[in-house]
Amino acid sequence: MNKKYFGPVFIVGILGFYMLLCSFTPAADTLKSSGFKLKKIIIDAGHGGKDAGAKGLSSLEKNVALAIARKLQAAIQAQIPDVATVMTRSDDTFIELRRRSDIANKSQGNLFISIHCNSSAEGTAYRARKQSGVMLLVYGLKRAGEQLEAMRENASILIEQDQQKYEALDATDPANAIILDAFTKKYRKQSIHFGEFLNQEFTETDGRPSIGVREQSLYVLANSAMPAVLIETGFINNPEEETYLNSEEGQQQIVQSIIRAIMAYRAALTIQ
Repeated sequence: MNKKYFGPVFIVGILGFYMLLCSFTPAADTLKSSGFKLKKIIIDAGHGGKDAGAKGLSSLEKNVALAIARKLQAAIQAQIPDVATVMTRSDDTFIELRRRSDIANKSQGNLFISIHCNSSAEGTAYRARKQSGVMLLVYGLKRAGEQLEAMRENASILIEQDQQKYEALDATDPANAIILDAFTKKYRKQSIHFGEFLNQEFTETDGRPSIGVREQSLYVLANSAMPAVLIETGFINNPEEETYLNSEEGQQQIVQSIIRAIMAYRAALTIQ
């Protein structure tokens, strides 16, 4: 360990930084009370601009994610008008992962929803056709065998110019380990709770296959100071799913599943 991490100055710095992080959003305290209100949702359309994300035969993840995100914002405004929305991007613009988290935290959101498309591993067309369904990702500490998806989503970091900003993400660093552990535990339970509501709506109401709620070490989830779920809406490199993901009917169905999950989540929070 670097010598600069030893001593009382280090301890005071860590405590001070943690208090600053918690001050970004009222969710830290209100999650513990029965009076918690879901007032603002951050909608994050994954990728964008020079970061195309996963590729299908005729479409790109960044465009599908943005189309669904826009429809979700419109649906929330129409069906849950007392809940405000903030988009991390509203057009085909490259937004750094750090900026996405900053937008969410400075907007004092109560729930972070990131929209993405999945993609099966490179291989035969047969394998691609067999991969289907949604997957719900919540932040979890690094665990063996769960790095593939995290590496794919966090590949956006490699496109950004100042990669030094992301050195603090290393959970093996004692300073970062303390911050990440204290910072994320407050929201992990609620993230899983919302993910389960989403999974129920996708599978039981819409009859879609699902990989389930999984934990992944994703930067954008770990650094959003609120309950957060990344929704892999389907496999864009599966031709049938690609058609569904690009269709008006498919996108609206996905949006309505999310809307019902939001309503169920909010109702459950008021009776905790």
